[in-house]
Amino acid sequence: MSERSADGEALTNLVLPIFELNGEFLAAARDIAEPAGLTPAWWQVLGATLDEPLTVSEIARRVGLGLARQSVQRSADILVEKKWAEYLENPRHQRAQLLRPTPAGRETITQLQQAQHQWADTVGKALGENELVATMATVQRIIAASRAYRGDPPASPDADPR
Repeated sequence: MSERSADGEALTNLVLPIFELNGEFLAAARDIAEPAGLTPAWWQVLGATLDEPLTVSEIARRVGLGLARQSVQRSADILVEKKWAEYLENPRHQRAQLLRPTPAGRETITQLQQAQHQWADTVGKALGENELVATMATVQRIIAASRAYRGDPPASPDADPR
């Protein structure tokens, strides 16, 4: 078996703490979302539609957190059932309806904002803006390098997912 380079070893040693961080973010999201009656996945799906109605496929691409289209569809259906969102006809596609939040859905997201802001401010203060900005830049570079290795084109922030 070949040995990893020092760079490869450093990246490998970063993977488990990143997985742990992801778990911590999900636990925090659960703590914030549950009092409002949402799950983190429902929050992600509903939050993706705050600026504009989107199709389920667009939400799955936009959220970009590994949510499969089918799980986004299940979450969207539940949000509609609970009256937090509604489906609209899509003038660009006959079968792919658009999902948008209802006033009740927007109010629910607004309720979460105070708790999310408190969490972000407290955790952010523990590290400081400069360290977090530098960390974000490093994480974005790791993502881009991994996508390049896999032959996955980089996501353009200006790309229209429709």
